[in-house]
Amino acid sequence: MTCQKFCVVLLHWEFIYVITAFNLSYPITPWRFKLSCMPPNSTYDYFLLPAGLSKNTSNLNGHYETAVEFNSSDTHFSNLSKTTFHCCFRSEQDRNCSLCADNIEGKTFVSTVNSLVFQQIGANWNIQCWLKGDLKLFICYVESLFMNPFKNYNHKVHLLYALPEVLEDSPLVPQKGSFQMVRCNCSVHECCECLVPVPTAKLNDTLLMCLKITSGGVIFQSPLMSVQPINMVKPDPPLGLRMEITVDGNLKISWSSPPLVPFPLQYEVKYSENSTTVIREADKIVSATSLLVDSILPGSSYEVQVRGKRLDGPGIWSDWSTPHVFTTQDVIYFPPKILTSVGSNVSFHCIYKNENKIVSSKKIVWWMNLAEKIPQSQYDVVSDHVSKVTFFNLNETKPRGKFTYDAVYCCNEHECHHRYAELYVIDVNINISCETDGYLTKMTCRWSTNTIQSLAGSTLQLRYRRSSLYCSDIPSIHPISKPKDCYLQRDGFYECVFQPIFLLSGYTMWIRINHPLGSLDSPPTCVLPDSVVKPLPPSSVKAEITKNIGLLKISWEKPVFPENNLQFQIRYGLSGKEVQWKMYDVYDAKSKSVSLPVPDFCAVYAVQVRCKRLDGLGYWSNWSNPAYTVVMDVKVPMRGPEFWRIINGDTMKKEKNVTLLWKPLMKNDSLCSVQRYVINHHTSCNGTWSEDVGNHTKFTFLWTEQAHTVTVLAINSIGASVANFNLTFSWPMSKVNVVQSLSAYPLNSSCVILSWILSPSDYKLMYFIIEWKNLNEDGEIKWLRISSSVKKYYIHDHFIPIEKYQFSLYPIFMEGVGKPKIINSFTQDYTEKHQNDAGLYVIVPVIISSSILLLGTLLISHQRMKKLFWEDVPNPKNCSWAQGLNFQKKMPGTKELLGGGWLNQEMLEDYVLPCCHTCSP
Repeated sequence: MTCQKFCVVLLHWEFIYVITAFNLSYPITPWRFKLSCMPPNSTYDYFLLPAGLSKNTSNLNGHYETAVEFNSSDTHFSNLSKTTFHCCFRSEQDRNCSLCADNIEGKTFVSTVNSLVFQQIGANWNIQCWLKGDLKLFICYVESLFMNPFKNYNHKVHLLYALPEVLEDSPLVPQKGSFQMVRCNCSVHECCECLVPVPTAKLNDTLLMCLKITSGGVIFQSPLMSVQPINMVKPDPPLGLRMEITVDGNLKISWSSPPLVPFPLQYEVKYSENSTTVIREADKIVSATSLLVDSILPGSSYEVQVRGKRLDGPGIWSDWSTPHVFTTQDVIYFPPKILTSVGSNVSFHCIYKNENKIVSSKKIVWWMNLAEKIPQSQYDVVSDHVSKVTFFNLNETKPRGKFTYDAVYCCNEHECHHRYAELYVIDVNINISCETDGYLTKMTCRWSTNTIQSLAGSTLQLRYRRSSLYCSDIPSIHPISKPKDCYLQRDGFYECVFQPIFLLSGYTMWIRINHPLGSLDSPPTCVLPDSVVKPLPPSSVKAEITKNIGLLKISWEKPVFPENNLQFQIRYGLSGKEVQWKMYDVYDAKSKSVSLPVPDFCAVYAVQVRCKRLDGLGYWSNWSNPAYTVVMDVKVPMRGPEFWRIINGDTMKKEKNVTLLWKPLMKNDSLCSVQRYVINHHTSCNGTWSEDVGNHTKFTFLWTEQAHTVTVLAINSIGASVANFNLTFSWPMSKVNVVQSLSAYPLNSSCVILSWILSPSDYKLMYFIIEWKNLNEDGEIKWLRISSSVKKYYIHDHFIPIEKYQFSLYPIFMEGVGKPKIINSFTQDYTEKHQNDAGLYVIVPVIISSSILLLGTLLISHQRMKKLFWEDVPNPKNCSWAQGLNFQKKMPGTKELLGGGWLNQEMLEDYVLPCCHTCSP
């Protein structure tokens, strides 16, 4: 054992010395080659076929080679202890061994091995190497050609390899320390697998290798081998093998290239066809990933396999793909399914086989959904067995339950097969709207799918192409386009954002509907970002009611972008939960404010402003934040408050306390608030003076003069009211009586009519004051000011009929207050009249109700009598004496029987009782 280890080390050193000295290597070929080791002074033919040896075959990777079988009784075993073996390579194309004469200055692929164990006189191995399809492992398969009796010896195979950086610049191959060793996996005695990891960056470098094989105690070492891994790629088998019938009626065989292959491939396709009429096989090499097979027939079976190899340059064929089988039906539609858009024209082809016989195309008819026969004008005869139908200007397919397509049937005259073709027609008119933001930095496009029919398995994608400048007059779909990611929003719209944008570039965009049956494009639209700008809303919006004029003044600031001239739109209205907006347009691009008339100066108005390009392009901006007016005094009050008085004191005395009463002034009259009230007094003796009563609505003063005139003024922040009411208290005028009569008529509990008659007078009447109060209560006096032309007035208040009320009518003259007319109850004749009418209102409904009740009782009684009478009358068909008797005739002395007339007792006994006793029911 120690001796053997020493010899292995010695041999390893000797091998390194030889390859360093000669710097020679064997270029590995893409096909299989042999490693042969033989004694000296033996020719190649002698080594292959020595005395006592026989030929045999061994299979590696599908190819057959000659192998040598050794017999243990061979005479060549005698002097092996002194034998030196020569090892060399040979390929399938070159039958000569790579062993050269000694006088050829070292240009031989030779390595020497000292045999220590006399067991064999020569050895052969089949070797094939390739780079795996994932481009990570370089694999060598080593197959021993030993048969018997040496197959039972243990085989140990090691592979030494090195990847030098730059082989051309180095005069010698790498030294001993540069080689790495991997042990090969020998799962069986005859075959071993050696795996060498190759970095991706080293695929184009030269890989140096040699084999060290231990078999039966003898060590064999191969000459040096060299290879570029990229030239030895064995791709993975093609993927996704599939077959389908094309629109032209051919069988299309297609597949996908294996991944990670760094170069194009060529493919070998072998297929077989088996039908009732023909059997054929074919083998073709193509560079594309598909192959068309023509002349397909219904009811045929096709089996296909594909393998691949490098198209240009050396390489190794991949393994065959898994066989794929495709069977055509008895009725072939091509295409079997069509997806198209509204308004397009499409065609279906059909081959019909019936009872192993192909039907003539002239006998084929077409149906839609088995309910509508397609006119023959839409048929075309393509060949003896191929019929064609064309649909023109198609309408959108209407879903029928779970079916979202129309079924197109190809039939043999009056017989239809259950198979059919599917026609999907959808409306692809999708509206795409885009909007550029006010900062001119991005464009947002939106589109909805609610207008199109949803197909299972379909996806929608927005595609676009940007032109250098502006949009073309007629947008078209360009073959080179880019997809854009769009995301579904809560409102059902898809939204996608373009950022950054080119304002003057035309973006032509459309929606592509991708489906396994094909793809459809919506009509393209071109968008210029500069033309779809939605500006920012105007800023610094303010609203106020101008003083002394009373106009609603609105001001704003134009947004910075865009720089185009803008138009503005204003909406305003009374502030509240639901604002009733009024609109106003401003077309002056330079305008920054506007004044508008409003009906109410003292109300709070809400105002908003928005803008848009003056040329009409783009969108309206959002409304600005609302601005609100502040209620302020606009003008002096329009008038002072209406007021009345209460006079207290002894009527015999001339000094009386007068209390003035007035109602708070409304905003429309005060414009817009009242800060205080001022009482102006004027007497004939003491002159004029004023008293400030603040915000009070009641004021008492002492009336001592014969005539005393008072005026109540309303004061706001701007000034005092201009138009005011005057009231003069005059002793002489208080005795002037012009009201001849006064009447009060209650209509209901909420309204009383007050009417009066006046006497002629020389004084100018200004107006009336109506005063009323409940005499049973100590409530306040209520009063109204009415025009002097009125002779009747409706007082609306809450009146209780059983209470007593006092009504007073005061005539107001310019000279003072006249004598009032006072009544303490409602007018008597009116009250009695209404009391009598009330009795009538009660009696009449009672009489009507009683009449209705009596009439109902008579009708019910009448019906019950008829029922009792006819229950005792038998069926004339069961009564012998009544056969043929007409009961509808009048009986003597009676009215019509069926008319509900009265029967006397004698008639009843003569006609009814015999029937009751002699007939069965």
